[in-house]
Amino acid sequence: MSYQAHPTAIVDDGARVGDGTRIWHWTHVSAGAEIGADCSLGQNVYVGGKAVVGRGVKIQNNVSIYDSVTLADDVFCGPSVVFTNVVNPRGHVSRKHAYRPTTVGRGASLGANATIVCGHSIGEYAMIGAGAVVTRDVPAYALMVGVPARRVGWVCRCGEKLPAGDAPRCADCGSGYRIEAGQCHFQETDPA
Repeated sequence: MSYQAHPTAIVDDGARVGDGTRIWHWTHVSAGAEIGADCSLGQNVYVGGKAVVGRGVKIQNNVSIYDSVTLADDVFCGPSVVFTNVVNPRGHVSRKHAYRPTTVGRGASLGANATIVCGHSIGEYAMIGAGAVVTRDVPAYALMVGVPARRVGWVCRCGEKLPAGDAPRCADCGSGYRIEAGQCHFQETDPA
């Protein structure tokens, strides 16, 4: 098996693209980029040569994954998500040596038009609301909204908001969690 690319897509020699990945209209994957298996890259997506995209990642239309951005397995990037890689850009000053890494943990979801300022990490299964601007690290399972993004709750691996409390259980899938010292930890799945 191999990947599929629309005739208008450009996949440079030296890019590594996993089996089963689909690359749609007007997308550019640069030489050196790493894209895992079973991904979907929508229309007008750009992937830089030093970007890493894990397995099963969904990248919607108009998203640029610049150098120094790493997306773990099963990440979802909504339409027009913005990543940066320099905190103080100037058109007349080259800052390629100053790229700051950004990592997005397994299963995290980034809503449409969210902006992720470089140099931060987003924890696994976190959910960033549409239009939010992430300016600091985000803990696992955090539900973040606003400008700048702030935590307004916790979310389950299945994407549902968790009820308040120190030991919430997802009403949808039954998964259990433990909230401790400002962090959310997966506990178990309800055997019922």
